[in-house]
Amino acid sequence: MNSNTDQKNKLSTTTILENKEIAPGVFVLKYKKIKNFKPGQYIGLTTDLSVTPRLYTIASGVNSNEIQILYNIKDDGWLTPRLSEIKPGSDLYITDPEGSFIDNETPAWWIASGTGIAPFSAMFRSGLVKNKTLIHGGRYTHSFYFENEFIPILGKNYIRCCSQENAEGLFSGRLTRYLQDIKEIPGNCRFFLCGSPEMVVEVRDLLIKRGVEYDKIIAEIYF
Repeated sequence: MNSNTDQKNKLSTTTILENKEIAPGVFVLKYKKIKNFKPGQYIGLTTDLSVTPRLYTIASGVNSNEIQILYNIKDDGWLTPRLSEIKPGSDLYITDPEGSFIDNETPAWWIASGTGIAPFSAMFRSGLVKNKTLIHGGRYTHSFYFENEFIPILGKNYIRCCSQENAEGLFSGRLTRYLQDIKEIPGNCRFFLCGSPEMVVEVRDLLIKRGVEYDKIIAEIYF
């Protein structure tokens, strides 16, 4: 038995429903749900059984019949340039959902950069709204994916931090500056961080310096 057969036995096959560019170089891939998941979990996916699946956090709510994956094109990567060209009706090979980046109904701050918004989108779309503050950092005004869903529900508890452009309703600067500038960091909640390794480390250290206990910080790194 060769390695391709081994990998095929570990993967399920589903059908791509949509593959839409929502911002320059950023796509939402939708496929038919075949396994249940918990909001915050990830799956591995590939378009070729000879290529190791890449991990992506699910962005859709648990009650949806389709799974949404938010991804951006990595010019030096193998999968994403090919993934961006794949058409509805094509096969997609996926792993079972995994991961422990899981929230509950207790108070929490969700802190994301870029496509790190995905797990929080899944949590939000699954009904986790009360006692949540969402802080999203992006470079440009088009970087705040799914903002049209967050704004009317989360209101002032949804903060968009834009580092390269200015616009009404946006905090002008990086999310780390926002966290440095605010007067108070609550001590009675957990902090979920999702984004680049640099962001996660910087925000974790900043929160600890401002008095947050280490065990109240839960992190997931995007590469």
